[in-house]
Amino acid sequence: MESIFHEKQEGSLCAQHCLNNLLQGEYFSPVELPSIAHQLDEEERMRMAEGGVTSEDYRTFLQQPSGNMDDSGFFSIQVISNALKVWGLELILFNSQSIRGSGSIL
Repeated sequence: MESIFHEKQEGSLCAQHCLNNLLQGEYFSPVELPSIAHQLDEEERMRMAEGGVTSEDYRTFLQQPSGNMDDSGFFSIQVISNALKVWGLELILFNSQSIRGSGSIL
């Protein structure tokens, strides 16, 4: 490796910078992560609608802000995980049962 890629922090785009630094290139822009978050929001909305669009739970859900992103640049772990899947990578939580059973952490 000739050099190490490092994307300087700009604004509140921590997840974008973290992913690009991990992948060693400018792979994510301010557009991709919000797109993934909106996709997750829509999937969650459809799941909630299965219980009935007139239910109190569904109406309450619609009134809440997204849990996948906010205006400050926050993205949920689900957004980051889905972004990594594009590259064939899997995010495994540190305290996951899958790493406890493997006997080693890479």
